[in-house]
Amino acid sequence: MIDFNRAPFTGKETEYMEQAIKSGKMCGDGPFTKKCAKWICDTYHVNHTLLTTSCTHALEMSAYLADIQPGDEVIMPSYTFCSTADAFVLRGAKIVFVDIRPDTMNIDERLIEAAITEKTRAIVPVHYAGVACAMDEILAIAKKHDLKVVEDAAQGMNAYYKGKPLGTIGDFGCYSFHETKNYTMGEGGALLFQDERYQEKAEILREKGTDRSKFFRGQVDKYTWVDFGSSYLPSDLNAAYLYAQLEIADEINSKRLQIYNYYHEALAPLEEKGVLTRPFVPDYATHNAHMYYVKLADLEARTRFISYLREHGIWAVFHYVPLHSAAAGRKFGRFSGEDVYTTKESERLVRLPMYYNLEMEQVEYIADTILKYQNW
Repeated sequence: MIDFNRAPFTGKETEYMEQAIKSGKMCGDGPFTKKCAKWICDTYHVNHTLLTTSCTHALEMSAYLADIQPGDEVIMPSYTFCSTADAFVLRGAKIVFVDIRPDTMNIDERLIEAAITEKTRAIVPVHYAGVACAMDEILAIAKKHDLKVVEDAAQGMNAYYKGKPLGTIGDFGCYSFHETKNYTMGEGGALLFQDERYQEKAEILREKGTDRSKFFRGQVDKYTWVDFGSSYLPSDLNAAYLYAQLEIADEINSKRLQIYNYYHEALAPLEEKGVLTRPFVPDYATHNAHMYYVKLADLEARTRFISYLREHGIWAVFHYVPLHSAAAGRKFGRFSGEDVYTTKESERLVRLPMYYNLEMEQVEYIADTILKYQNW
């Protein structure tokens, strides 16, 4: 069976993890944690990067820093992972779901303003598959209505909107380093922001409510409990694994793009026949080959197709079930307007195997197997 995903492995991970063990500093904010944060800041020209234990926790921190209060409303697509909503639900917010664009599977920026009420406090664009949302339009709406913008860039590291790195455009950006992402630490994430005003509050929140970060910088002679907080620091052991990949981030990106482009070119004749739809990337977006998906006619066609691939040793999967259709989605949110595309498009989508260590011979086999399929 060709796996759908495998965590990237470059060869340096074990060496760096051994260094972390020998350093005697395996807890949060050790040497490798700082190296990773510095790499992100320097590479993407962002003022502050705080590594976290997950993208979920980065989103939770952003909800706190954005001062989301009980009863506030937060706008986001329904086609996303539950963490996008959970982070704001934990703050007592009501989630307002907006329909997606069928071309990119991203939130439809043209529908956001109609979803805004006097209770709205934030917009959360999700950059699906590492393809940027229409950020100029979203930022203009946010500015007009004095709203925060939290980028869920879980899939968006090393992808760009008009040359700007995803996760650095809104008030806050959140990355994921889960094992399914382009760069991983097993479980992990990062919170990014530019505004200096959030630094101290973010550090206190991440350090269990203490001013420990200031203590280590020599700004205070001891650290104490000063405010609300939790433990969002990843182990330096995890960061050591991640740093090995950041060092060759361009190489990893290049290999993923090679796989993506092979799929895209090989399957073009099937799109011309009208039996499937390939991914679309707008001119304003530079994607990172986070995933390659195809869309079939409907749910039944997708189910047949996935079964066929698995019979031929290929582990392909569908993706999100829209949040507004889930029990928690109905409890904590509402859908603004009509669900024209969210459910329909989600039921058509199939993700093909995509990972750094996937061999090109396997990619060729996958594409050939799809080209031989007849039961569309």
